Amino acid sequence: MKRRDFIINSSLASGMLFVPSFLQAFEKIPKNKLGHKKLVVIQLSGGNDGLNTVIPYNNDIYYRKRPKLAIPKKELLRLNGDVGLPNYMSPLKNLYDKGYVSIINNVGYPNPVRSHFRSADIWQTATDANEYKSTGWIGNYIDAYKLESHMAIDVDNKLSLALKGKDKSGIAAFDPKLLHRNASDPFLKKIANKHHLDEHLNEENLGYLYKQMIQAESSATYIHEKSKTYKSNTKYNSNSFEKQLATTATYINSHLETKVYYVSMGGFDTHVSQPYKHKRLMSVLSNGLENFVNDLKQNDTFKDTLIMVFSEFGRRVEENAGMGTDHGAANNLFVLTENLKKPGIYNNTPNLANLDNNGDIKYEVDFRQVYSTVLEKWLEADPKKILGKSFENLNFI
Repeated sequence: MKRRDFIINSSLASGMLFVPSFLQAFEKIPKNKLGHKKLVVIQLSGGNDGLNTVIPYNNDIYYRKRPKLAIPKKELLRLNGDVGLPNYMSPLKNLYDKGYVSIINNVGYPNPVRSHFRSADIWQTATDANEYKSTGWIGNYIDAYKLESHMAIDVDNKLSLALKGKDKSGIAAFDPKLLHRNASDPFLKKIANKHHLDEHLNEENLGYLYKQMIQAESSATYIHEKSKTYKSNTKYNSNSFEKQLATTATYINSHLETKVYYVSMGGFDTHVSQPYKHKRLMSVLSNGLENFVNDLKQNDTFKDTLIMVFSEFGRRVEENAGMGTDHGAANNLFVLTENLKKPGIYNNTPNLANLDNNGDIKYEVDFRQVYSTVLEKWLEADPKKILGKSFENLNFI
């Protein structure tokens, strides 16, 4: 039987084929490379309402355009004389007060697209609005420096476009216990044990698959055991976002060599009934970030970690008839680390008196300037090699 025929006839076996290549990479971690810099990218999918996140409480236009949705001044945690956070984001305010947060305003790109999928693709591929690519900016980073797939992990059950490269991609690894359990499936072990002594099987027949199964069990056991070297004292909440952050903290504090972690949180498309939905989402985000940072700090790994929080676009300035907001353009972006050159509010707040023709906030900072800065100043990579063109770096790290 040909290898490809066996794959077609066994979905379980075919899934296992993709396990060993990245798990084995963990076994090759140089012991002298445990102090490397790490980037954690958090995507808020759906278009977060940046104006009800960082509130311009001294701007009358904000209150006029949002008579029902605007956050009252009495419910704000003031960051400075112009903007504040809603009081349900007090955990993030705690991090802000410690100097761990920089808020970059008016982040977007030329000719903004208001489709969720297309705009998300633009952010994930770091391309212009009229350019289409099948590889992501983190995948390009893996390709450019010929890194192993485990150097970028999507802490999910599926792989984001951002981590897909041309020659090699990152990997999706949400639950190391489940991965280990799947690799130890009795059916696969029985097949592997039956055939592993046959030295005459070559790559064009079942031998290839059997060898992969044996290696899968070994490698999955390794990553499972490796992740158990760290046990968190931080109490995370039970929502899916904090579970992703808890897993990310486990990987980081277990000293995996991974450089980039990708986390996502959905639900931000708040066309209707926004007040309750947005309050819940931002409470989850704020609590999760504080628990995650505290977990890393307890293990002295936050100093080597940079967190970037973005959404594919903001919301329209004016509220709609459904007690919500429609798709917008430029938005704020959060950066968290101990190593900020300019903590607090990085640049000017949105100019609500000078919107684009659709009534949206105009962009002033190209999101690829943020990527370029992170690549060069944090990951010590050549941004042009990865982004395809040069962008002026910012000065937040």
